[in-house]
Amino acid sequence: MAESICRALRDGALEGELAPALTIKDSVASPFALQVFSHVLSQLFSSILAGKSQSRGLVVVSFSRSPSFYLDLLKNKGTDIASSNNQIQILDCYSDPLGWKDQLAGSRNFTALSNEVLVSSTAIVFREVKHMDKLYNSIIELGKGLVGGGKIRFSIAIDSVDEMLRHAPVSSVARFLSNLRSHDQISSIFWLLHSDLHEARVTAVLEYLSSIVASLEPSHQLANGQRGDLENFSLIKHNSKKGKFHVRFKKRNGRVRVMSEEVHIELSGINFTSLPSEGAINQGLVPKVQFSLQLSEKERIDKANVVLPFEHQGNGKPIQIYDGRRSLVDGKHERPFAAVENVQTNENCGSGEIIYYRDSDDEMPDSDEDPDDDLDI
Repeated sequence: MAESICRALRDGALEGELAPALTIKDSVASPFALQVFSHVLSQLFSSILAGKSQSRGLVVVSFSRSPSFYLDLLKNKGTDIASSNNQIQILDCYSDPLGWKDQLAGSRNFTALSNEVLVSSTAIVFREVKHMDKLYNSIIELGKGLVGGGKIRFSIAIDSVDEMLRHAPVSSVARFLSNLRSHDQISSIFWLLHSDLHEARVTAVLEYLSSIVASLEPSHQLANGQRGDLENFSLIKHNSKKGKFHVRFKKRNGRVRVMSEEVHIELSGINFTSLPSEGAINQGLVPKVQFSLQLSEKERIDKANVVLPFEHQGNGKPIQIYDGRRSLVDGKHERPFAAVENVQTNENCGSGEIIYYRDSDDEMPDSDEDPDDDLDI
């Protein structure tokens, strides 16, 4: 399933359509969005280097991590950054997002920026994160610097929409993302979101703008939502190493396809595996109860011997129903009508008996008449 996400971003946009957009969201209960984001970024950039992607360059907008983090990430994946400088650019919104360090340097109270800013010629510092229009123009300029003009496309990775929402309203951020998707040279775009930091309506807006939504959830929900409960410590430890990965694809025909996998966090990286079958139940997670969920042999026999109060019990006698409009005895020589018909009992049933009173106005058994014939419908 993770490969399906990377394939969709790699294939890019069709002519005249919006670029594919991926939202990767998590919560404090399953904080693995950065690992998934890093995996998608490295896989997409590998496809770009191999010439298997529609895009010919990648622009990384770093809000929550320094540019060196992503350069080291790609190096650990075997990428030669020195030879691929013309295919990746990092817009550094992390080192000096509001331009304060630049102002201090201008007033001579601050000697120089840290080495993070000057880590590589690949990274360019951006100091006006409050202005979405300027941020948009900077991203487009970086992308065009990689691939040139014309119809050659590039991809965009934004490592934190949360930081953008700290400095700009959701309407401005939504317009910014929508404009990027509709640009002719954008092949694909994906971003990271911590959903529990925002209201539900904010998350809904970002999901609406996305063609793919990847959600991370804990493998096991904590009882009563209490993280400090002693009974939940084992589940917390379990959730710290793996979780559930749900992906929702919006197809071009309007249909939605939902897929799920299990994600494992290891020292070597992140791994995706198929979820266990629904029939396989972890007995250690089944709650212990003080009663049996199945009938014993004696209970099954007793249940089979119960005589239900139906009219046809196979006793061979005619059915006699008490009519309340007549007396029980019309005359001396007239046989009294039985108010209650004795039902057949099983010899092995014991002394129990179910008595069923039938009203004379009830429908006769096995009647073919429509019960609504007397209604003016």
